[in-house]
Amino acid sequence: MVVTNPWLAGPSPTKRLDRERLEERILNLLSSQNMCVLATAGPDGPLATPVRYFHLDFTVVFTAMGTSPKMRNIRADPRVSIGVFAPLVGQASSRGAQLFGTARILEPDDCDFERYWSVVRWQSDHVERSRSVDEPPFGPLGVVTAERIVYTEHWLRREGYAPRQFWRDARPEE
Repeated sequence: MVVTNPWLAGPSPTKRLDRERLEERILNLLSSQNMCVLATAGPDGPLATPVRYFHLDFTVVFTAMGTSPKMRNIRADPRVSIGVFAPLVGQASSRGAQLFGTARILEPDDCDFERYWSVVRWQSDHVERSRSVDEPPFGPLGVVTAERIVYTEHWLRREGYAPRQFWRDARPEE
């Protein structure tokens, strides 16, 4: 029997990528996609919302109406999970990440707002809606700095690495 990807057969390797290579792969995924699923917890239970995102290193940034259910949930419980994934055409192409962190909602008058706003590409939305690109919108931003990431890439098996890799933020606690 011909097998398309024989390296997918058998037990998964357990070898870990070094931190630099893992970070490079995670950043590549974050840079090559623009949609994620944001999971929050609210009074009616879990809420998983497709969201267009932008990123600054391992921080995911998104815009939303301040009154949306996801923003309401974040205000009540800022613990979130974010799923980012590449299109799947088969086991060999399986590639994605689960980011876990504490969300912040930044208003335009917050000291960190401008830093994160700079990565938001709002201009195309304005053009699509026939709005002037001279007047940027300034609503709240959702900001999630990853505390830990579970990265999955089955292609890593080809090189003898575990398809599931684990990353933790190495910054000192504030």
